[in-house]
Amino acid sequence: MPERIAFRMNLNPDQAAEYEKRHAEIYPELITALKNAGVSDYTIWLDPEDNHLFGTLMCSDDNKLDQLPNTEIVKRWWAFMCDIMESHPSNAPLQIPLKQVFYLK
Repeated sequence: MPERIAFRMNLNPDQAAEYEKRHAEIYPELITALKNAGVSDYTIWLDPEDNHLFGTLMCSDDNKLDQLPNTEIVKRWWAFMCDIMESHPSNAPLQIPLKQVFYLK
């Protein structure tokens, strides 16, 4: 059964417009990599009061999410985004997993 994943990230202050701009110009190769890894229905929301980003995505049963961080396209995207959001030394965005407490289908 497909799994829904939710997480929170932190955007640096005054970077909302730049974050949206960069995602409007997302690398086509990154979209392909995400889809090939089994990702679908990927959405990111912004809380402008505290600069928290809230993301959800669906992943297939046979997903390859664990392989994405090793791909050159993901590493390039992280390097491109690390100046506007909280990131690890590897440039990976700091993601806080969220626990589902309610779901209405």
